[in-house]
Amino acid sequence: MRVHLCVVGRLRAGPERDLVDDYLQRFDRTGRSLGLGPAKVVEVEDRKGGGMASEATLLRRALPTGAVTCILDERGQVMPSPKFADRLSRWRDTGVSDLAFLIGGADGLDPSLRDEADFALSFGAMVWPHMLVRVMLSEQLYRAASILGGAPYHRA
Repeated sequence: MRVHLCVVGRLRAGPERDLVDDYLQRFDRTGRSLGLGPAKVVEVEDRKGGGMASEATLLRRALPTGAVTCILDERGQVMPSPKFADRLSRWRDTGVSDLAFLIGGADGLDPSLRDEADFALSFGAMVWPHMLVRVMLSEQLYRAASILGGAPYHRA
């Protein structure tokens, strides 16, 4: 199952980019034998300043045809890492070939895009900077693959 991170904004070189790259590389290595990955980041940028609606249009264009969509949103479902791993494995096991995680810009996701999503995931009631959410999602993808593969990374 290919994983796509469809995100608003460009992540410049720096510690956040290094962490995303590192965790997605780990996810690809760990997930390969489990039928997970590769993971790909698709960045979109609204250069015309059209706001959330314009960002939603760009994100829709970035989605692979037929992909299951999971938005990252504070109103989404909060779940522990093992349950997230189970969710990924269920998508994989039911024949999902493309899974797309959508991360909005500084103002979040357009309500129409939230309504269209197959699933909404939250990293808690707090609002997180969208650039940091990329890091957190990348780490959770790697953690999920580790859990599914029986690796000792997840110790809870």
